[in-house]
Amino acid sequence: MRHLATSILHSHNHERYLIHLRHYKPPKPAAATPPPSPPKPPKKPQTFTIHDHTWEDPYSWMSSLNDKVAMRHMDMYMEQEEKYTEAVLSDTERLQSKLQSEMASRLAFDLSTPPLRWGPWLYYRRVEEGKQYPVLCRRLARLNEEFISHKSPAAGFDFTSGKKIEQKLLDYNKEAERFGGYAFEELSEVSPDHRFLAYTMYDKDNDYFMLSVRNLNSGSLCSKPQAVRVSNIAWAKDGQALLYVVTDDNKRPYRIYCSIIGSTDEDVLLLEESDENVYVNIRHTKDFHFVTVNTFSTTSSKVFLINAADPFSGMTFLWECDGVAHCIVEHHQGYLYLFTDAAKEGRVVDYHYILRSPVDASSSPRIWESVFTDDQDMVVEDVDFCKTHLALIIREGWKFRLCSVALPLSVSKGPVHLKQLQPYILPLPKHVCQISPGPNYDYYSSTMRFTLSSPVFSNWSKGILVIDPIAFLSFGNSVISQMPDAVVDYDLSNGKWNIIQQQNMLHERTRILYGTASSARIIEKSSNIKSCDSVSDVKYEADNLWSDLSEFYACEHYDVSSYDGILVPLTIVYSHKYKQENQNPGLLHGHGAYGELLDKRWRSELKSLLDRGWVVAYADVRGGGGGGKKWHHDGRRTQKKNSIEDYISCAKFLIEKEIVHKNKLAGWGYSAGGLLVASAINCHPDLFRAAVLKVPFLDATNTLLYPILPLTAADYEEFGYPGDIDDFHAIRNYSPYDNIQKDVLYPAVLVTSSFSTSFGVWEAAKWIARVRESTIYDPNRPILLNLTTDIVEENRYLQCKESALETAFLIKMMES
Repeated sequence: MRHLATSILHSHNHERYLIHLRHYKPPKPAAATPPPSPPKPPKKPQTFTIHDHTWEDPYSWMSSLNDKVAMRHMDMYMEQEEKYTEAVLSDTERLQSKLQSEMASRLAFDLSTPPLRWGPWLYYRRVEEGKQYPVLCRRLARLNEEFISHKSPAAGFDFTSGKKIEQKLLDYNKEAERFGGYAFEELSEVSPDHRFLAYTMYDKDNDYFMLSVRNLNSGSLCSKPQAVRVSNIAWAKDGQALLYVVTDDNKRPYRIYCSIIGSTDEDVLLLEESDENVYVNIRHTKDFHFVTVNTFSTTSSKVFLINAADPFSGMTFLWECDGVAHCIVEHHQGYLYLFTDAAKEGRVVDYHYILRSPVDASSSPRIWESVFTDDQDMVVEDVDFCKTHLALIIREGWKFRLCSVALPLSVSKGPVHLKQLQPYILPLPKHVCQISPGPNYDYYSSTMRFTLSSPVFSNWSKGILVIDPIAFLSFGNSVISQMPDAVVDYDLSNGKWNIIQQQNMLHERTRILYGTASSARIIEKSSNIKSCDSVSDVKYEADNLWSDLSEFYACEHYDVSSYDGILVPLTIVYSHKYKQENQNPGLLHGHGAYGELLDKRWRSELKSLLDRGWVVAYADVRGGGGGGKKWHHDGRRTQKKNSIEDYISCAKFLIEKEIVHKNKLAGWGYSAGGLLVASAINCHPDLFRAAVLKVPFLDATNTLLYPILPLTAADYEEFGYPGDIDDFHAIRNYSPYDNIQKDVLYPAVLVTSSFSTSFGVWEAAKWIARVRESTIYDPNRPILLNLTTDIVEENRYLQCKESALETAFLIKMMES
């Protein structure tokens, strides 16, 4: 009975519950937060006409720096852009924080440059805990050994107990106090007698570099010279005199002064170049016997010589050639050596060669003879001198070699083949892509320092120096490995080598080995090390000394056919763990200007993308480095279209070959690379889901016609002279600001610029405003402006913060 009553009660309650449900009205869902609306700057159309071509620019007011009203509007607009970017990316704050922590964790806490020996001293820079800027230090080499941990090479130098032998030369944190909280150094040269340090610091309030000289014994600043707008320095008279170059109001180097250290006399003007098209540069030879003076314009390059022992004795003319050419002069035991890529016998060459002439040559003009016979199978790409040896970076076939030749060279044979000198082939790890010589100040030491870079480690790799890109060569698809940069000391006399510093990305730390990771024992086992007849890789048992990441990441090279059939090198990097066909998002880098090599070195911030399944790709388009002068010239001025089409071809290749998902490709470009990527987006906005443009060059027409900031001849040679009608039409056709498509959907774009007028924030602002105005609005594809309040290159933590924001933006856009 009780069970029946309970059952009836439950049934009654259930009916009441059902009646309640029938009358229940669920609460209305909260209204979705509408996406933030992008700012709309005012339009103030202005008309321009040149070459019978007329166009209207509604946002030209943004660059009217002298118009106070316009600048007030610009300030308001920039504030709106900041708030809009913050609102759009507000849901990525946790991701940004995580990414920043990841990137910061890869920074070494005990950051220090590896000590560089010069004479009796070891020079280095290190960052003290809690400080933003480094300290320049030195210590006597003979006292160094007792402060090195031989039991634990990774421990490196014992700074705690070693401080008693350390001399602080310059604290850049204190320099920041002199220059309004900011410390950016452009030049730094210790005098050959080790008594003085000449250096230039950037004065951001006045937008120039200021020269100072510091007495290294007392630590005090010298009363003179203290010049401004300094672009070059060179020591003379064994450190008693300093030569320096100053620029005019347009930042053109045009005057050379000589200052006697400790003297109260005024600095002496040695040269003033009145031609506004000619630029001046100086450098000292490695033995400090001479100072060379280079003057160059678009029509000619000249080299003069100053006797460093008597800088007031005048200049001696050495060399002249047509056009802009790379001309470096060195001195060795009574002979001058000229390393140049100037036209040879009236024909343009895509390689450097070495000429030689006695210092005391009496002929006029001076007679120069070739040192090596031309050999396209063994091309000299870079050189460095010491008293006993000549170091050469060479390309043999398409294998790079680092070798040394004993000095002095024979003077009676005339030009010889490099092989006849039996160059000593120095050991390298298996897959080096870029070899960069270090400072190597010590002329009397046979040990030279080089930095070996990655991730491009295949036989086709091209990078040696920005000033000397080597010719491009087709090479088949190849899988290659990679490793972070390594700093290596080589003894040119015997080939022994030490890994001085290499970042271990797996342990997120930096290994610094101060002379304790010698591989001499391994080298001595190699019987073929002196052979220069084979291009096969030299094998060593010490491969595990290099921090090779090929177990975790792979790098592949492809030759991509561009629109005109030219093969464009494309490099891709990915994680073995996350690589999936037609699934991965991708980031395509490009630059393609000034003949500069695209930076393909391992960058720790990219590890955060690679470990999230991204493919990182690099397109070596025409206009950049890697293929000699022709490769550069085929992508500049009226040929700029080639650079853009090359980049587009590489983007299509990634998608067609299913290396990257068709809706997950992003572009990335810095400065002139920003122009490349933005132009590619104009041509094919459907190819890209997102893009990051860092301080980009976007308003080519107006900037080249009406420069607000000084432009150099090299800028016009690169992008075109708008006064030339053919160049003008080419500029109008590629300029990103002038070719935005109407009523189409554009990818999401993050543009990074700076409040500093040095980067022309108006270019970014104008382009963003016009893209929003012209294209289809989609809140899932925002066009954003990220403003940085200062230059971040010298602050590694600010770099992490900026990289984290860019990475979070890319991830968000691919997931939205």
